[in-house]
Amino acid sequence: MAKYRKEELRPAKYATRIVTRVWQEEPLPENPYLAGRCRCHGYDIMELMRKRSFVDVLFLLLNGELPTPEQKDLLEALMIALINPGPRHPATWAAMNTAIGKTNPAHILPISMSVLGGDHLGGGQVEAAIRFLRKEQKKDSINCAERLLSSQSPPDRGDWQIAPGFGSRYGGIDPLPQEIAAELTKMPGSGPALKWGCGFAEVIKTEGLGWLTTGVAAAVFCDLGFNPRAGSGLFQIINSPGLLAHGLEMLNKPATSMPFLDDRHYVIAEEAKKKKD
Repeated sequence: MAKYRKEELRPAKYATRIVTRVWQEEPLPENPYLAGRCRCHGYDIMELMRKRSFVDVLFLLLNGELPTPEQKDLLEALMIALINPGPRHPATWAAMNTAIGKTNPAHILPISMSVLGGDHLGGGQVEAAIRFLRKEQKKDSINCAERLLSSQSPPDRGDWQIAPGFGSRYGGIDPLPQEIAAELTKMPGSGPALKWGCGFAEVIKTEGLGWLTTGVAAAVFCDLGFNPRAGSGLFQIINSPGLLAHGLEMLNKPATSMPFLDDRHYVIAEEAKKKKD
């Protein structure tokens, strides 16, 4: 076995303390492990508590500066519209099953939000959609839609996602994201990403495709200047109250309150059958 010197095993020089621009804590003179004053990006947290809303401070925490009134209104409207992903969303099913399985209630959110962080109607798709919008909004939305439609074909089974944040839901256009996007576009805080997305959605609707909630969220985050990597977590934060509510509702109910997949509806994919054989 090869022998290494101690210095070669750990060549990097590690920090001696944590450094962050997000949060500043002034230690108490009598106990340096306790904070006498806290600041978020330079703003005293007690002043923020007295004078600002939750939406203001959330924006500040992730973006480094306080929002304008127009930006605040846009983000708040999105947070209300997407407060609950709905009982058909896989993340909501995860919350319900967690609760009905008598798991510790403190685990409802962690488990369901791990599902909400995925690529299917989740945070992973939001990040991809932000990157798509950042790249494509510099081009004509109609040309982009026509190019993607001509270069792709709908799948044999399941929904068609023509671009991150845009596609079909249960074989058709989900009306709620279209309505949410139309309302948000009317607001003074809306920007080029939302407007571009509406033009794109208008073209692809002829194929039974449209906005997905992940695309609407991505467009707002893009217009508000959030980093694509922040989009996934922010989307989870916005949807989390609904996940918690559905989980808490199921806590004291019997297991029979949730559907159980019978043999007729238990379908094994052909690829999985081949592997099994």
